Amino acid sequence: MNQILNLRLKYPAVAAAAIMVLAGVAFAAINVLTQWVTMKLGFGSVSTAFWQYAIALLFSLPYLWRVGIRAMRTNYPTSHIVRVAFSVFGVQAWVMGLAHVPIWQAIALVMTSPFFIILGARIFLGERVGPARWAATATGFAGAMIILQPWSDTFTWAALLPVLAALLWGATSLYTKSLTHDESPEAITVWLLLLLTPVNGAFALASGFEVPTGPALGIFIALGLLTAVAQYLLTLAYATADAAYVQPFDDLKLPLNVLAGWIVFGYAPAGTLWLGAVLILGASLFIMTYESRRERAVAAE
Repeated sequence: MNQILNLRLKYPAVAAAAIMVLAGVAFAAINVLTQWVTMKLGFGSVSTAFWQYAIALLFSLPYLWRVGIRAMRTNYPTSHIVRVAFSVFGVQAWVMGLAHVPIWQAIALVMTSPFFIILGARIFLGERVGPARWAATATGFAGAMIILQPWSDTFTWAALLPVLAALLWGATSLYTKSLTHDESPEAITVWLLLLLTPVNGAFALASGFEVPTGPALGIFIALGLLTAVAQYLLTLAYATADAAYVQPFDDLKLPLNVLAGWIVFGYAPAGTLWLGAVLILGASLFIMTYESRRERAVAAE
């Protein structure tokens, strides 16, 4: 880790790319372990979400100690609670989806989140959505439909769970964007970390609380550590370089997860995945570059 931090100081662009790729590797490992514990060991998806983030919280305690309880001071507690609720439902939908659909399909579908953010920004924040944004959103959803293939005989409703996760995480991002106008990043992070675990715990109790033992316990410890590390790396990458530069490296999570699913579970993605993924990734990258140019133009004026 010290080598990465030194690289970040000397060569920030190279470091940001390397850190984002490492985060992608960590997230791929998280998804494999999540599928293994739910599919192979039969552990409930709701309890899986609780233990993953509860153990991640334990590994995040040094950060909470450094920031201190003062970071929780806020004039918008209701907004924080609603934001965490959306995040929790998104986590539950995502873990439940991983228990039923291949990794490659889940990852490709959850990448529709930026398009839900665009729609939500128009509906709830009153932001203007021009023809370019609408075209990109329509293209991204067309890619999702190609991957889902709701018209085929093999379609199951469980395949919609990653899309639901994308919708809920898009809502989380909108609340985050709204809060950043008045709240510090530390406050937003601390509220999320401290509320995520008890709310997930309430869901787990309501659905029949499961306690991991044996191999499952070891997997959850690894899951918690990887979750804390992945979130830290993701934050570090965006803090090292511009989002417009870093985002394409985040999109590498799709081939990384395809590779992980193929190695561990033998999942072989259909050819239609790549067509749908190209549409989703292309539309996402177009939005990113379009927004970057628009911001530079506004700054220049």
